Amino acid sequence: MKSLAIYCGSSAGFDAGFAQLAKSAGRTMAERGITLVYGGGRVGLMGAVADGALEAGGRVIGVIPEFLNTVELAHHGCTELHVVRSMHERKALMVERSEGFVALPGGFGTLDEIFEALTWSQLARHPWPCALLNYADFYTPLLSCLDGMVTQGFMRTADRERLLAGPDFAQLLVAMEQWRPPAGTKWTEPWITQIEF
Repeated sequence: MKSLAIYCGSSAGFDAGFAQLAKSAGRTMAERGITLVYGGGRVGLMGAVADGALEAGGRVIGVIPEFLNTVELAHHGCTELHVVRSMHERKALMVERSEGFVALPGGFGTLDEIFEALTWSQLARHPWPCALLNYADFYTPLLSCLDGMVTQGFMRTADRERLLAGPDFAQLLVAMEQWRPPAGTKWTEPWITQIEF
């Protein structure tokens, strides 16, 4: 992977370990020559991951919508800072510039971004891996929910396996580099013909 999108909170969370995790992830990417693509903010985990990469000499591409491009929120130390018109354009450009997607702890926006990347993977719009950095079991309840979707027939096992997860960023990068998209998509599998529209 030459570039990786990191989705994460614009808040730092209550546990100081969250910010340390984000900064370490940015530093690890820089040390491995992986360009960081992220939401362009200087606050919360977003700022920490960018600072970690920049302090280690890494390349950082920030993508921020116009309404968030303020002195308080935008990280003007980025190697590149792209100001776009909307959240939709932000997500599309981040996917375009990335060869993988990782969600660190965050809220609605983080989930929106990683699930859009996953949906595009499911529909064969890109061939890149998606993952959750499951620090301190932050995403364990969500992973259980996804397993329930498989059990209840709302998700194929092959699609559930599109989302990697683990607590260690370096090990997660190795798993992402080894990952290959499953053959076929939801809309080419024979089971879909059983559904009446």
